[in-house]
Amino acid sequence: MRAERSRGRRYPEPSHPYRSDYARDRDRIIHSRAFRRLEAKTQVFTTRYSDHFRNRLTHTLEVAQIARTVASALGLNTELAEALALVHDIGHPPFGHAGERKLDELMREQGGCFNHNLHALRIVEQFEQRYLDFGGLNLTFEVREGIIKHSRDYSAAEFPQLAEYLLDLRPPLEAQLIDWVDEIAYNTADIDDALEAGLLDLAVLCREVAFFGEVYAQVNSAHRGARQKLVFNEALKRVLDDLATSLIETTQQRVLASHISSVEDIRQAPNRLAGFNDAAAARNGELKRFLFKRIYNHPAIAEDRDRSVKCLEELFIYYADRRGTMPSFYEELAQTESRHVIVCDYIAGMTDQFLLRQHHEHLGSALGDKSAASQ
Repeated sequence: MRAERSRGRRYPEPSHPYRSDYARDRDRIIHSRAFRRLEAKTQVFTTRYSDHFRNRLTHTLEVAQIARTVASALGLNTELAEALALVHDIGHPPFGHAGERKLDELMREQGGCFNHNLHALRIVEQFEQRYLDFGGLNLTFEVREGIIKHSRDYSAAEFPQLAEYLLDLRPPLEAQLIDWVDEIAYNTADIDDALEAGLLDLAVLCREVAFFGEVYAQVNSAHRGARQKLVFNEALKRVLDDLATSLIETTQQRVLASHISSVEDIRQAPNRLAGFNDAAAARNGELKRFLFKRIYNHPAIAEDRDRSVKCLEELFIYYADRRGTMPSFYEELAQTESRHVIVCDYIAGMTDQFLLRQHHEHLGSALGDKSAASQ
């Protein structure tokens, strides 16, 4: 997807002398307040276990690194891919996917819903206020489209507010690859962090995730006497490389087999073309199942997660039932939109610890620093 073929910005701007439109989008995302807040949103593990774990920001940087590599290998637009990788989690609420599920549950009780991709679009369109001439970041059409379409398709009948985003067409390959590189990044990183946290039994991992066990045995055989952690690091690196290579090769093969020659052909394709081959998809699925079985639902993780999500729920109800309890900016918005929608926006923008502090201030919580997000 070439920047000069972009459908442009909502508010036209003159071109920059030495940065493409997608490079400018990338830079606007990095300089946004919402991007900085990712540093204080937990990925899976908190500093309760170690100072070395990924948070939502460092995870995002790892996704961007893999996205650049894959996009470059496929001859795609690396600036667009990087911008989409950097913005892909910007709409995540506190406490990761557990927090997202709770907000969605609370919104559905009011006849609505919550989705972090749709919230990300609200952030870049409305809540970021940096420029004199327009609200939001005024990102290009393709970046806004990729924010909502990188991981799923939407029905125009169900989501009429998204009708401008060509919902009956596929997004460009730069957007299609983001969900896959996201999975590569967090599946491998969460295994690494789980070992660091002391919650992962390496022997169990090698036994239950057969392909990891095979790779680990190969590395261990070639490096007799090496430190176990370094053997683990090398095995995990090879697993990541295997998945990224499959994504590159399979996507390229599908494009060639479909006789694709333009972005318009990509959009008109009956199915998305980015993805793993069957063998790599099975290996990736095996890794995901292990993480859910052994890590994400580990009692130490679940206890923190459930306690933190309960605070989110109680704070949502508190703000929804009491006018004048949110900052004036949000109270003013609540005069023109449904209050529960604005409460959801306010809470979704919070960092983990800010939410816990607000809960303590209004409702007397005493959670300290024991919050944890979960997949």
